Amino acid sequence: MPSLADLDLNALLPFIAVGFGAQLVDGALGMAFGVICNTLLVAVIGLPPARASANVHIVETFTTAVSGISHALHGNIDGRLFVRLLLPGVIGGVAGAYVLTSIDGATVKPFVLAYLIAIGLYLLIRGLLFPPKAQKPRVVEPLGLIGGFMDAAGGGGWGPIVTSNLLVQGVEPRKVVGTVNSVEFFLTTIVSAAFIWHLGIRDFATATVGLLIGGMLAAPLGAYLAKRIPTKTMLVMVGVVLTITSTFGFIRAVLM
Repeated sequence: MPSLADLDLNALLPFIAVGFGAQLVDGALGMAFGVICNTLLVAVIGLPPARASANVHIVETFTTAVSGISHALHGNIDGRLFVRLLLPGVIGGVAGAYVLTSIDGATVKPFVLAYLIAIGLYLLIRGLLFPPKAQKPRVVEPLGLIGGFMDAAGGGGWGPIVTSNLLVQGVEPRKVVGTVNSVEFFLTTIVSAAFIWHLGIRDFATATVGLLIGGMLAAPLGAYLAKRIPTKTMLVMVGVVLTITSTFGFIRAVLM
């Protein structure tokens, strides 16, 4: 594996662009980094799916750390909500990693994606037609548990499941996005630990380095946008992103 000094800048640029764009959306709306990265890496750049997934998973460990710190600096984190999500999320992630060896997460994935499509449409309609009112969330711990489990066993889902359902409950969008992004760092770190241990730092490829650079550059900007975007606008944007990405994932899950 060549050192960073040996890497070709021209080869890095496409991956930097993908990482920047994906993290900008994820940092501002609380979801879609993995979906956008995997889609562009496989469909546009032409990476094998397994390699794309491995690169994205490692990169998320670092981008969620920068994103979480940025959200904290902008006051986007709800401390109580953070604590309520953290432990269930980690437990769900660990359980999902173990269950993955005996149950195919792909079997459940179409049903989860169909549910997320409905949630995305609901958020879109609500953002367009109904003035949002901030409320305290009633269901938190089960969301963390399910979101963590699906993220590990189903290859993704923390942001879409947790962010969208907290928004449905009426929690202030910037607090949802900031808190969910911050908790995701701990979840991703634990789920990625075995993978990093197995491959070693040497196996960081050009794609990983490029995604890492782009993602870390975009993370502070995403947190800034989350603070500035009006609540109604954010609901509409989350609804659109969630509906599009979940529909794309549903079609792939059903046809493949």
